[in-house]
Amino acid sequence: MARRRLIGAAGGPADTYAGYRVRLVETLRHRGIRDLAVLKAFAETPRHLFVPPAVRHRAYDDSALPIGNGQTISQPFMQARYLEALRLRGTERVLEIGTGSGYQTALLGALADTVFSVERVEKLAVSAQRALREAGVANASVLLGDGTLGWSAYAPYDAILVAAGGPEVPPPLVGQLAPDGRLLIPLGKRGAQVLTLVQRAAAPELRYTALGAARFVPLVGEHGFDA
Repeated sequence: MARRRLIGAAGGPADTYAGYRVRLVETLRHRGIRDLAVLKAFAETPRHLFVPPAVRHRAYDDSALPIGNGQTISQPFMQARYLEALRLRGTERVLEIGTGSGYQTALLGALADTVFSVERVEKLAVSAQRALREAGVANASVLLGDGTLGWSAYAPYDAILVAAGGPEVPPPLVGQLAPDGRLLIPLGKRGAQVLTLVQRAAAPELRYTALGAARFVPLVGEHGFDA
């Protein structure tokens, strides 16, 4: 199945941000991102719709930006690393933990068949849903709840992406991972983690691969850190 293109995200006559997206893609390419589908997703996804108006002029900088409620929209390069590591081919059902601004949800929507995203902060969940609608992302759903519990109604998932750092892999997420599925999560203490790829081989075997240092907001919930 072909990857889905975001409706109305780029290329229209009123698209004044296209050049900035091209520059961002070139930055990602220069920093070592090679997956053409991932680069295409960044080229077509309107990041400016997912950041507050006060920082919209920096929407296509390769840097994290504040989105309120003590949360940030992650650095594009880090998100690109995430997406490359998942090796999505366009047919997957993906679970995202930590919707945040919704930007990464939109990127996943361009790379997978369906995306289910869980956000614990109501204000962020509502604003992310609004931005996803404005960007024309029709294959992503957002749930308000504890992300460490996953979203069991639509399990199993071919890929799970956790956009916050936790002390361990939440057991419910392992249980919702499909055979041969891939789970990406920053593991470690608050403020300093190791980006870790967890792959399910023959059940119940899990294979862990460290991908490098990372720094994400803490994963809060029943199977994460206390708020």
